[in-house]
Amino acid sequence: MNNEYLSCRLCPRACGIDRTKFPGRCGEKSEIRAARAALHFWEEPPISFHGGSGAVFFSGCSLRCVYCQNREISRGNTGKIIGADRLCEIFFELAGKGAENINLVTAAHFLPQVSAAIETAKRRGFSLPFVYNSSGYETVESLRRLDGLIEIYLPDFKYYGSEAAAAYSSAPDYPRIAKAAIAEMFRQRGAAILREDGKMLSGVCVRHLVLPGETASAKRILRYLYKTYGDGIFLSIMRQYTPLFPDLPAALMRRVTDEEYESVVSFAESLGIRRAFLQSGEAAEESFIPAFDNEGI
Repeated sequence: MNNEYLSCRLCPRACGIDRTKFPGRCGEKSEIRAARAALHFWEEPPISFHGGSGAVFFSGCSLRCVYCQNREISRGNTGKIIGADRLCEIFFELAGKGAENINLVTAAHFLPQVSAAIETAKRRGFSLPFVYNSSGYETVESLRRLDGLIEIYLPDFKYYGSEAAAAYSSAPDYPRIAKAAIAEMFRQRGAAILREDGKMLSGVCVRHLVLPGETASAKRILRYLYKTYGDGIFLSIMRQYTPLFPDLPAALMRRVTDEEYESVVSFAESLGIRRAFLQSGEAAEESFIPAFDNEGI
């Protein structure tokens, strides 16, 4: 087993737990656990494209936001234990089903085996792009080991201020960590590249989920990203927030209003942002959450 798990510091929590024996802050021990590997059609259009993104959903999460729509896997005991060899096989199986890419959803806490599986696949001639789908709460050191392995980075930028980051994700350092992580992702891939037909081949697409009452934060995030990266990255302004759980903070017990979302979109337009994806009101539906039933694992 990789020595990095003996005192784990793979994520910014740096819990130092011996994950060969005990779960870390991510909720997982050192063996890969995944809950679904299937074609996923609900990513941004250049990523899902025509055939769907080959999404592998990993169990556990180092951030564990209170409102996470995937709480079933981010906090629960859902999923099946697999090794790096099996993960590599899954990549080829998804390609055989017509996947446009391989979408690694919340994989940071299994990075040693995940990176090994990607390396093995590439040695065997695997040609689809790999997408690293992340909360944005990543260490630069961990991301550097993915340099040359990941074609598309798909991180979140959730909060601009530490107060909301602390309240909703117990991570007051999130804004600083996310900025550094996105900078490293951009350093690796550079400006986004699309094929002539619109399929994304390489680059960074940053997502921001607009939360109720947090439009000021959303606008600060958009301003920062556009000022820093211009049209070199894609932005995804999401309105799919849905209050799914009774134990949420009072401020999160409602959906984002049309006025809130439209004010964020109007602000993006005023900045001159052109490379952005938007969502309709229908995106805030539970039907967009896949079944975590170990399909394809």
